Amino acid sequence: MRRWKSWFVLLIALLLVSGCNEQDRVSGKPGTGPDAPAKSAVTPPGNGSAEIPEKLKKPLKIAAITQFSIGTFSSQYIAGLTEQVKAFGGEVQVYNADNDLSKMASYLETAINQKVDGILLDHGRADALAPGVKKAVAAGIPVVAFDSDLNIPGVTVIDQDDYSLAWNALRTLAQDLNGQGEIVYIWVAGYTPMERRNVMYEAFRKRYPGIKEIARFGTASANTALDTQAQMEALLRKYPNKGDIDAVFAPWDEFAKGATRAIQQAGRTEIKVYGIDLSDEDLQLMQAPNSPWKATAATDPADVGRLQVRFLYQKIAGEPVPQVYSVQPHLVEQRLLTSDQPVSMQDIGKYIPGWGQSQAGWSPWMNKLIEANKK
Repeated sequence: MRRWKSWFVLLIALLLVSGCNEQDRVSGKPGTGPDAPAKSAVTPPGNGSAEIPEKLKKPLKIAAITQFSIGTFSSQYIAGLTEQVKAFGGEVQVYNADNDLSKMASYLETAINQKVDGILLDHGRADALAPGVKKAVAAGIPVVAFDSDLNIPGVTVIDQDDYSLAWNALRTLAQDLNGQGEIVYIWVAGYTPMERRNVMYEAFRKRYPGIKEIARFGTASANTALDTQAQMEALLRKYPNKGDIDAVFAPWDEFAKGATRAIQQAGRTEIKVYGIDLSDEDLQLMQAPNSPWKATAATDPADVGRLQVRFLYQKIAGEPVPQVYSVQPHLVEQRLLTSDQPVSMQDIGKYIPGWGQSQAGWSPWMNKLIEANKK
């Protein structure tokens, strides 16, 4: 019975990945940036008119409420979000809750009382935010959330397809180890994307029984990368011999950065690191001589922010917007970053086809709205 249950969990997890990948295949192929021209539309473009909707002919006030702003992924996401709102002629107020859900709920209440035109949520938990989100919807304020467990009619929730992100990284780890080895898992509970990634990790352990977890740790703080580095250094002292640890799975780039630096400083670069998320800082670490960071699964954080804004503007315009949407992830392997010059987020699309090219959420009138608001 126990064996049957294990395989059932694995089957469900793999079906989740299959379903997410099927949804990903509907993405278009535009240029990048907040003013990328719309060549095709993934979501229904309303009446198909290129005329700017009446509600968008005045500058909109948007509230962006984030659970935390730890790490470079968050800063790039906010940059993309802000960039797109400004390209549309709007104003955005960013509220950072510093990982305090009660503060996040309070900021949501503030945005509602200020009668903003739209609300963007980044992370957060439904048990803390659902009452405020329902209040916003009742007040006629559109809401689009990112990486949240909200499930409220009329509220669009986008994510990075965390199941596929995790499986892509884990499958690469398994292949590189040939299905055998001892690994370290760096993870923290309490965050929706982390919980989803952990589903795939548990399925991975059943799929590859020859790969054993010898240690697990992880904390989220204002200095996550430094804390992780210290914890990894202590673990390396506990396992001092080559072959004691074969790889590290770190489903957040702040974890991967800390683990990579600890391994480099200890001279234990035989240990391979596999992560999730990507930034310029991460790319520098991956491209360093003898870097242990072999692969990471990621989406373009700035592109995610831009997409979230486009969905919100479509909602304000009265156009149909999907209830859920998963952004297509990519696997970035160290071996693919072959260049005489360091590869950055600016030019990674040359090495990873489709990177940062989401066409979702474009409507014909958006081009005209951008042109009307160019300074």
